[in-house]
Amino acid sequence: MNPYSYQWHEMAQLALAPARAMSGITKLWFTNPANPFAHTHIGRNVAASAEMFERLTRRYGKPAFGIDQVKIDGKSVPVHETVIWERTFCRLLHFEREIKPNGKTQPKLLLIAPMSGHYATLLRGTVETFLPYYDVYITDWEDARMVPIGLGRFGLDDYIEYVIEICRLLSADYDGIPLHTIAVCQPAVPLFAAVSIMEARNDPHIPASMTLMGGPIDTRRSPTTVNILAETRGSDWFRDNCIYAVPYPYPGASRNVYPGFLQLSGFMAMNIDRHVNAHIEMFNHLVDEDGDSAERHREFYDEYLSVMDLDAEFYLQTVDAVFVEHRLPMGTMRYREKRVDPSAIHRVALMTVEGENDDISGVGQTQAAHDLCPNLPAKLKLHYMQKNVGHYGVFNGSRFREQIAPRIRAFHAQVTQVQPEPVPLSLS
Repeated sequence: MNPYSYQWHEMAQLALAPARAMSGITKLWFTNPANPFAHTHIGRNVAASAEMFERLTRRYGKPAFGIDQVKIDGKSVPVHETVIWERTFCRLLHFEREIKPNGKTQPKLLLIAPMSGHYATLLRGTVETFLPYYDVYITDWEDARMVPIGLGRFGLDDYIEYVIEICRLLSADYDGIPLHTIAVCQPAVPLFAAVSIMEARNDPHIPASMTLMGGPIDTRRSPTTVNILAETRGSDWFRDNCIYAVPYPYPGASRNVYPGFLQLSGFMAMNIDRHVNAHIEMFNHLVDEDGDSAERHREFYDEYLSVMDLDAEFYLQTVDAVFVEHRLPMGTMRYREKRVDPSAIHRVALMTVEGENDDISGVGQTQAAHDLCPNLPAKLKLHYMQKNVGHYGVFNGSRFREQIAPRIRAFHAQVTQVQPEPVPLSLS
C-alpha cells in the first residue's frame, strides 16, 4: 500500500483548479447572449469544450435526494426528508408524506442502499417509484473519508448489525404495520444474513419480506468479469493495490479506505466505450443547442460520478466473504463468531429480482437465495428475471417502474395475507 497515492490525487485536483475556474468563465462568456460569438458555431464549440473540461476534472460532491413532493391519487403531496436513526457510518432517512393516501396507513418499506461506491441517492428513482404506495425509509451510508478514525472501524459484522437494528426499529410488531425490505446489489448478502440471524433468534421484530435485487448471493453462478477478478486476485491483492490512507485535512485522515476515485475508474473502465460515446454525444448536443438531451446527460453523470470512500476493513471482508470464499452459499459465513444459517428462515417472504443483461451480478446469483431457504414455504417465495435490462435497469428506469415495481408490490400484498405455518427448526 502506498500511503501517498491519495495525496498525489488531491494535489492533481488542486493543480487543475485554476484551469477549471477558467473553463467556467469561458463557458459563461460564450453562452452569454450579449456576446455575438455565442450565436456562432465556433462560439458554441468553445462553450461546449469548456463545459466538458470542467465536468471531466470536477470533484462531484454528495448529491441531494431533492424529493419534496410526490403524486398520490393525482394530487401533489409534500414530502419531508428526516433522519430518524443514526450511527457512525449510517443515517436512516424517512421520506415523510404530509397526507396519507385515502387516509389509510400503508406498509413500511426499507430500502437498503449499496455501500459500494455510490451514494444512496443512486436509488432516487427507486424511492420515487415506491413513495405513492409505501412509507419509505432508506439507509444513507457515510463517506469513510468524513469519519474520524477515533470513532472506530467498520466491518461486515457492523453492517449486518446496523440492518438488524433498523429492522427491529421498523418491524411489523413495532406498531402493527408490515415492514418490507429491499436490498439493491451489494446489501443483498448483509440483509439475507441479518434475516437469517433474526429468524434463528426467533426475533419477533422480523420484517414481513425481503426482496433481493441483483445481489451477489452466490457468485459462482454465471460469474461476471467483476466476480472473476475478485476471486482470482483475492483480498491480499486489493489490500496491496487499492487501499490508501485518507490524507489531511479530511476528518477521516489516516483511516485506510478504498478511495472513491479508484472505484470510479473501475466503473468507467468496464464500459469505457459507452461512456466515451455518451460524452461525445453530450458535446454534440451542446453545440446543437439541444438543451433537453444535454440536461439528461448532466443529471445522469452528476449522480454517476459522485462516489464515496469505503472503509478498508468492510471492503476487504466483503471481497473475501462474498467473492473469494463464497461463505454464504458454502455455509461458512459467521456473524460475531456464530454461524449464519439461512435454513432458519421460515417466516420472512423472499423475492429475488435479476436482469437478463446484468454484467455485475450474473443471472442466477441472486436466485440462489431460494436454494438456501429449504424451510421457507413455496408460497412465500418468488423469483423474477427482467428481460432486456442490465444491472442499473433492475432498480431504475422505465422497465423497473412499469414491470418490476408492480410485481414487487403485488408480492408484498400477497405475502402479508399469508400466515406461514410454524416450522420446527434445529439451529446450531
